[in-house]
Amino acid sequence: MDETEFWEIIDSTREAAEGDPEEHADLLVERLLQLDPESVLDFARHFEARFNRAYRWDVWGAAAVLLGGASDDAFDFFRCWLIGQGREIFEAAVHDPDSLAELLDDFDDEIDGDAEDLGYAADEAYEQLTGIVTPDLGLPPQPAEPEGTPVGFEDDAALAARFPLLWERFGAG
Repeated sequence: MDETEFWEIIDSTREAAEGDPEEHADLLVERLLQLDPESVLDFARHFEARFNRAYRWDVWGAAAVLLGGASDDAFDFFRCWLIGQGREIFEAAVHDPDSLAELLDDFDDEIDGDAEDLGYAADEAYEQLTGIVTPDLGLPPQPAEPEGTPVGFEDDAALAARFPLLWERFGAG
């Protein structure tokens, strides 16, 4: 499975789910069940590589603005959600997280930003197909610390200065 096919699967299942992250995860599992186990592992590798790539302080800061704060778990679930938004939004967010202010039509922190189940979709499909737990994907582990410069998540002024567009649209100010 190449990167284009990975994103096509993400996009088609997201569109069919009409923005519902839980439905998106269910549809993604259904779609992955149509593949052979090795293709599901390829999908899992693509997903995990992007999940690790988004492990950045500035992406975490953007999540904190959008969610009104972001614990470790909340940031993990946000990164799953970000991948679920598709290639354009994901790549823009990793490159410049403040660009999310212009790319997101709406953001409801009760529904959006939390797609924990997307992160388990490939594992679930693989286990259903093979009867065994997903093996190690052979990818380097996530770094111990996020990439980049730490952001003060509790400091509204720092968040507003670092993410002016996001703060204007979605911040507490």
